[in-house]
Amino acid sequence: MNLLIIGIAAALVNNVVLSQFLGLCPFLGVSKKINTAAGMGGAVIGVITVASAICSLIYDFILTPFELTYLNTIVFIVVIASLVQFVEMFLKKCMPPLYEALGVYLPLITTNCAVLGVALTNVQNGYNFIESVVCGLGTAVGFMIAIVILAGIRERIEDNDVPESFKGMPIVLLTAGLMSIAFFGFSGIL
Repeated sequence: MNLLIIGIAAALVNNVVLSQFLGLCPFLGVSKKINTAAGMGGAVIGVITVASAICSLIYDFILTPFELTYLNTIVFIVVIASLVQFVEMFLKKCMPPLYEALGVYLPLITTNCAVLGVALTNVQNGYNFIESVVCGLGTAVGFMIAIVILAGIRERIEDNDVPESFKGMPIVLLTAGLMSIAFFGFSGIL
């Protein structure tokens, strides 16, 4: 039951994009088309989940026993950068259209503060390995939900008559703000 609460809290209640405001660059940049947003969401799910697992193991079995916990941020960044490189090579080899569609935003997963934020949050909350993986997966699923919803709304906005002063990024930011308010309603779940 505790794992379910951690997963739901990470995905909906404490949504990394809409309530913690982490990972906004890919959230706003890749959310123009649903297919591209879903691809980015899938890549982020893989990176955050695996990064949470590896960072938890490194923290518990290397950094803590050797009293090197002050290096956690640097070590986590190296782990995340390595994982993103593997994801980038995999997509380039196996899914070239998605690789091209994601463009510059794929390497930006490395600097996506949501990935590092989850790893640091897991340490801060004292989560064990399984809790860290569930939190990472929940956070990544929450990111994917948010980016796909925004992409769907943006596709529909393109066909509407938007006032000139709201065209482009202003309407996207307004939409993201309204989504954030809507996700605030999930806080009553837990």
